[in-house]
Amino acid sequence: MKIALAQINPTVGDFTGNLEKIVSASQRAAEMGARLTVFSELAVCGYPPADFLEKRSFLARCQTAVEELAAATSGLPTAVLAGVALAAPHEAGKPAVNAAVLLDGGHLLLEQHKRLLPFYDVFDEQRYFYPSRPQQVVELEGVRLAVTICEDAWNDKNFWPRRLYSVDPIEELMRQNPAVHINLSSSPFWHSKRAIRRQMLAAIARRDHVPVLMCNQTGGNDSLIFDGSSLALNAKGELIAQAASFKEDLVLVDPFDAARIPDPPEDDSEAAYRALVMGTRDYVRKCGFHKVLVSLSGGIDSALVAAIAAEALGAENVLCIGMPSPYSSAGSINDSRQLAANLGIRFEVIGISSLFQEFTHALEPVFTGLKPDTTEENIQSRIRGSLMMALSNKFSALVLTTGNKSEMAVGYCTLYGDMVGALAVIGDLVKTRVYAICGWLNREGEVIPSAILEKPPSAELRPEQKDTDSLPPYDVLDPILEAYVERYETPEHIAQAHGFPLELVQQVVRLVERSEYKRQQAAPVLKVTSKSFGMGRRFPIAVKVQV
Repeated sequence: MKIALAQINPTVGDFTGNLEKIVSASQRAAEMGARLTVFSELAVCGYPPADFLEKRSFLARCQTAVEELAAATSGLPTAVLAGVALAAPHEAGKPAVNAAVLLDGGHLLLEQHKRLLPFYDVFDEQRYFYPSRPQQVVELEGVRLAVTICEDAWNDKNFWPRRLYSVDPIEELMRQNPAVHINLSSSPFWHSKRAIRRQMLAAIARRDHVPVLMCNQTGGNDSLIFDGSSLALNAKGELIAQAASFKEDLVLVDPFDAARIPDPPEDDSEAAYRALVMGTRDYVRKCGFHKVLVSLSGGIDSALVAAIAAEALGAENVLCIGMPSPYSSAGSINDSRQLAANLGIRFEVIGISSLFQEFTHALEPVFTGLKPDTTEENIQSRIRGSLMMALSNKFSALVLTTGNKSEMAVGYCTLYGDMVGALAVIGDLVKTRVYAICGWLNREGEVIPSAILEKPPSAELRPEQKDTDSLPPYDVLDPILEAYVERYETPEHIAQAHGFPLELVQQVVRLVERSEYKRQQAAPVLKVTSKSFGMGRRFPIAVKVQV
């Protein structure tokens, strides 16, 4: 049996657009000889629909969409297996079920519900979905298919040292002797996840001695980025088909008669860059915009955001603004001009020295006798934020913020200043990863000017300012932040593991905890690590933490 994995980029709530993608891919798969075409989890309505699932009208539209899909594919020689949210039984206590429907010739052959509902990190499926009880194998053309939905495959006791659930839905399905296991996923991307996912599914294939196919969503929805990377493994756990990462794709495979192919090469910097390009493109376009604004400081962070924006949306849709203050170096503007020329984007300069003077003059009567401090530094940042929002309003363009994860972690950012914007493109990259990705960008020629890469990081808000005036060097700071923010390690463990002074680690941790109020007012962050700031990391603001 030839099976197509149809990896599409759905939009939450766009039933018409999503159905067009599903029907079009099914038609192409049928032309290629597929007897079954598989789509991702909740492909019909988009993932994650969040509180739309509590609206009866949304679930009614999901049901109608299934009926429309059945009618639209009734004349095709391929069956269609796709994910959709459906209304839960009245007695369930939850509004919906996370379902996979198998349609063949316009008829419903299977409605399989998800059993394991994740409630950690970015997932809150137990809030909305009623879990499946019985798991049923379905037969198509004499081939017995075991169908699971995403998390249902993530509880193999032989693979995970610590399981999150007491049951394994696959074990129940395997007792019914299926010939192949098909998993519909909406599995968000983060560093190293593609390899882990492939290894996990390979372990399942070897354990159960059946081929395993996984169709994963691609595209960005708000903070989440879905890499796709759909795949097929034979009963030995060997890779026999692989879809592209970070774009729509359609691959055809006969799981019972396909040769092994090499595992795809993986580069962490390339993967993060491709993920951020796709996440930026989808966030801007799915929100109904086409153009973006980037404040270029002459530093490496804004340079990387500009490069991502230019590739995501086209250079003609990116406007970069330099806003020199009395403390900006001439080199910063020159470096920004060179970057803009390299990327082919428009660059404009709006000086803020006179505006800064007006602000400080207006405040003189109240500030009499007080020395200049971070207050005056923040005024410059907030002037820039106001100008960027004025340009945003005038040109109907979204502002992309340029702060990195290191800065957001320790509060080295200004509320209503450099934090102003619609999307924090690199808010999940620590500074050292920003440098690594820029180095990868320059692998075949200069994209990011060497002067930007070589200069010491500085906000340029006072004379001769350097980031290290306030922070440890980034090659010290970043390992502490990754351990504390992403892995929840204690200061004592971090100090011992890395050989850092405990007092330094505790100082960094205090900065992280004191800055929560800023992060909760920040733009959405594109997630590319296992633990990003935003929806997957929830801490109170008013708290007293002993470190």
